[in-house]
Amino acid sequence: MTEKIRVGITGQSGFIGTHLYNELGLLPEKFTRIPFEDNYFYDNDLLSAFVKQCDVVIHLAAVNRHEDENELYKTNIGLVSSLIDILEKENLRTYIVFSSSIQEQLDNPYGRSKREGRRLFEEWARRNNASFSGLVIPNVYGPFGQPSYNSFVATFCHKLTCGEQPVIIVDNEVNLIYVSSLCRYIIGYILETSESGKNLVKKQQVSSDFSGKVSDALALLNRFTEQYLKQGVIPALSDANEVNLFNTYRSYIDIDKYFPFALKQNTDERGTFVETIRLGIGGQVSFSTTKPGVTRGNHYHTRKIERFTVIKGKARIQLRKIGTSRIHELFLDGENPSYVDMPVWFTHNITNIGAEDLYTQFWINECYDAADPDTFFEKV
Repeated sequence: MTEKIRVGITGQSGFIGTHLYNELGLLPEKFTRIPFEDNYFYDNDLLSAFVKQCDVVIHLAAVNRHEDENELYKTNIGLVSSLIDILEKENLRTYIVFSSSIQEQLDNPYGRSKREGRRLFEEWARRNNASFSGLVIPNVYGPFGQPSYNSFVATFCHKLTCGEQPVIIVDNEVNLIYVSSLCRYIIGYILETSESGKNLVKKQQVSSDFSGKVSDALALLNRFTEQYLKQGVIPALSDANEVNLFNTYRSYIDIDKYFPFALKQNTDERGTFVETIRLGIGGQVSFSTTKPGVTRGNHYHTRKIERFTVIKGKARIQLRKIGTSRIHELFLDGENPSYVDMPVWFTHNITNIGAEDLYTQFWINECYDAADPDTFFEKV
């Protein structure tokens, strides 16, 4: 292998694929990302060129839901077969990591497609003295998942932030893993297995972050709606799983409709009092002054919850989701105090567009740790 591990992701544009591609981008000293496009599966030359560039191919591409269950099974097996055909035709021993599912144990088309796909890869690896890992993954949730497709969490968050109330069809006990937890697991697993040598053929169970009933998740999301969406209160979050669920919920809020969130001014003969943050969680509060024309920020966070409140002067806040080109522009004025909360995986900045110094208050849910700042610089 080369000094950097060259990694390609089939299904790069999907929910897990997008997160994994971005997480790999945080480790440029260890990985080179080989871009993948869905149309490669329809052109053997493009698919071959892609695989030849990779030390590791993470096969995520699959259909989760389809009106025709037979078509779902056929499509998923077809994607596996196309990849194996290229590997055998080009005599390649690329390390394949396959995302299977806990639904392997179920007798439904999706579960069968994952079980059969893993078996086909295992047979290819043994025939060709190559390496293969089949990761059996629990239910995955996280920011930017597709409602009514990726997970019930995505569906619930979408409905609640659009003013609808979700309905629980079956209140099952579910095992859930946060998408960033899964991505970091896959990255760590690749680093470990790549160092241990070749000829690995293994089925690997991925542990969940937590288990609970569907109704438990909905109760928590309902609380986020009442406290955060309707009142602007940062809710009490008891552990990392609740922080992850809250950040997932926030990703479904329409930035342009919800922000800036106007604050109530209490004015009398003494002046004005404005409450900027009401919260059930700790963290760190700071403020800055910014000279006219100066821009601060141009960075993003993957887990932190952050609020910018303009208390004096005029500001423009810009946000852009990593991997996309659309820029959200929001304008705030200290004469009418308001705030903007920064979603995870959105690079953001703030510019003084007024003639006087800009005064901004910042709150973040965890105190700064130089060893783990969770701050990554990228221009909006």
